[in-house]
Amino acid sequence: MAVDVGFTLQPEAAFLDRLAPLLGRVDYFEVAPETTWFAQPGAPLIPNGFATRFLDLGLQHGSYFVAHGVGWSMSSNDPSDEPRRNRWLERLALDQAQFEYRWYTDHLGATTLAGEAVTLPLPMPMTSAVAKTVATNLERLQQITPHVGVENTAQTFMLGDPLAEPAFLDRALAGRGHHLLLDLHNLVVTAANVGFEVEAWLDALDLSRVIEIHIAGGDESDPDWLPSRRVFRLDSHASAVPEPVWQLLEDIAPRCPNLRGITLERMEGTVGPADVAQLDGELSRLVDIARALP
Repeated sequence: MAVDVGFTLQPEAAFLDRLAPLLGRVDYFEVAPETTWFAQPGAPLIPNGFATRFLDLGLQHGSYFVAHGVGWSMSSNDPSDEPRRNRWLERLALDQAQFEYRWYTDHLGATTLAGEAVTLPLPMPMTSAVAKTVATNLERLQQITPHVGVENTAQTFMLGDPLAEPAFLDRALAGRGHHLLLDLHNLVVTAANVGFEVEAWLDALDLSRVIEIHIAGGDESDPDWLPSRRVFRLDSHASAVPEPVWQLLEDIAPRCPNLRGITLERMEGTVGPADVAQLDGELSRLVDIARALP
């Protein structure tokens, strides 16, 4: 199977300038659509300058685009959120005409609850009702692009048995054109924070649903954040991909029959001059793994 290699584009000039020598080595760019918009309450979403810069990079390198959102709020269905969702769909449809996203994914969880933006996706109960909500939200996104999906999210807690999540994903992704973005670092982070075996979670997962894999690095929370001084693993995309994630990738990627891309993630504000060589090496390793897949 042919599996492409991708890299995230971030809305930061220094990030794009420093990594310019590496960007021609990937097959596609992954974009969080909302990073290319100006948002004002109640007003239409309009492009910012990064939309044009990202499109220029795609043209320059002959790379295609995939979309990976953060704020659609995949697991919630609050009627008061409909105006925001409608603005989102309108803007995304305009973007699709330019970026021609091959697929769109968003994080499993809720980012808007009771009219309030909670920023990072919060876990929701793994019930049939929530699975139906996810499926319905995916169907709405299919108005824009036919291939859509959710990403397993890095969490510090879960509502229910974490090993029940693969079965929940089966229910939520039962629709035609509904896929899973398997984030291996998110999985490692959640396992460390919540307490379960990564291998057991993966053994329960239907790997035929995986369209894309993410790899990334992270760090640990400041012990001063909590009175207990407990330290959590964070999916900060701020450091090198840890070796356990590489090992999981080499084991899992050949077992995903519908895998189309593997994406290396890095966050804006985390790439200094000294990080370029490290990312260059990670891209080389990723390309070698992808090209060796049967």
